[in-house]
Amino acid sequence: MNKNVKLTLLFTFIMVLFGFQASAQTQLKAGSLVDGIAVVVGDEIILESDIEDQANFAKQQGSNVANKCEFVESIINNKLLIYEAKRDTLIENRSVAIKETANQKYAQILGQFPDEREMLKTYKFRTSYEMKNAIEKIDSDNYYGQMKYGRITDKADVTPNEVTDFFTEFKTQLPEVKDEVSLSQISMFPKLTDAHKDEIIAKLNKIKKDILAGESFESQARIYSEDPGSAAKGGLYTGISKGKMVKSFEAAALNLQEGEISDPVESDFGYHLIQLVKKSGKQYDARHILLKAEPNAEEIASAKKELDSIRTLIMDGNMTFKEAAFRFSDDKQTKFNAGILTSQDGSDKIEKLDLPPTIGYQIAGLNKGDITEVFQDVAQQDRKTVTLLKIDDVIAAHQLDIATDYNRIKQMALNKKKNEMVEKWVKEKLPNVFISINDRYKDCTFKTDWRKTVEDK
Repeated sequence: MNKNVKLTLLFTFIMVLFGFQASAQTQLKAGSLVDGIAVVVGDEIILESDIEDQANFAKQQGSNVANKCEFVESIINNKLLIYEAKRDTLIENRSVAIKETANQKYAQILGQFPDEREMLKTYKFRTSYEMKNAIEKIDSDNYYGQMKYGRITDKADVTPNEVTDFFTEFKTQLPEVKDEVSLSQISMFPKLTDAHKDEIIAKLNKIKKDILAGESFESQARIYSEDPGSAAKGGLYTGISKGKMVKSFEAAALNLQEGEISDPVESDFGYHLIQLVKKSGKQYDARHILLKAEPNAEEIASAKKELDSIRTLIMDGNMTFKEAAFRFSDDKQTKFNAGILTSQDGSDKIEKLDLPPTIGYQIAGLNKGDITEVFQDVAQQDRKTVTLLKIDDVIAAHQLDIATDYNRIKQMALNKKKNEMVEKWVKEKLPNVFISINDRYKDCTFKTDWRKTVEDK
């Protein structure tokens, strides 16, 4: 589900710290380098292009960044967190894992283009090395900034009186919540018939036979694999850490000798042929050819019929929606939570405008307590599902109020307290951190006097 309404209240620093964590597809514009050093914090460098990229992203998220001085100061705050995080021995160094993730993201993006040259041109990077470095830098900054922020604020809490005081002080500035709904769902993956499974397995066995007869695994993966993240690379994934892939894939891969090819392996994604390329310590390289287990029209119709019979049990009062979700839903994220859908901030209230079009269409005109007809949907990893929704609540647009939105206002009050804790921490750290700001920002009036640091000593 898409994210719920953004509940921010003049906390630009919070937005910059956590907001600048979008997909590489959205962010990677670093090829348009300006470029010069804007700020140095310890041994962390902020380029002019970094500031421009983050400002562009913030604008896309609906944030006001008209005051560049305030925006730059928020970035300096974040860089100080990153600098101190890398020196904090209690924060795990995840450089290797971050690099691996960057390579995987790069491969996923590449899978959306006919070739690497077209992708680099689109994202305005000169080389694959440059683009991978940009992804890695974004992920690294996000990780270290968030970890240090968490370390500083891990004991933060607010009392009911503090929530009330916050509401009283900022009541007139609190945002209006748009029309929302609370929903529960039961989602089922249509089951493939044995004949359909045999057909997919037979196709993979034929591909394996061709490889053993002389065709290269790489070329066959480019032709047949339905994995967008690796097909263009001949099915190759490098530097895979143990525990990263689904269990059936990893078990099959690690039981192979280097160069050996597995029999067809089933996973949640479909069926794989796997070739172990190299194994070194806790990491390995492997190629695979994926054929997705896409249900056909007959299998989808059968699943709809099964879920419709479950709907009848619920409508007749023979089973609650919660019980049915637990017993029958294939959606692991909701089946153990009464089927309740949540937004990215964990709330069970979801803005109607943020609903996927299919769901928005299905609930149009329905009221609290109503249950939709069974409909076809698409879940994560683009798997086809059949779904049933229950409208648990309908909330009309309204100004945030402590009587109806206590948890949201509490979170805002907590964010404010955390922000104040970080500001205090920054002031304590400043005297011992070298900070240099380019003269182009000499006319900025910052909340914190960044220039009075060890730069002047």
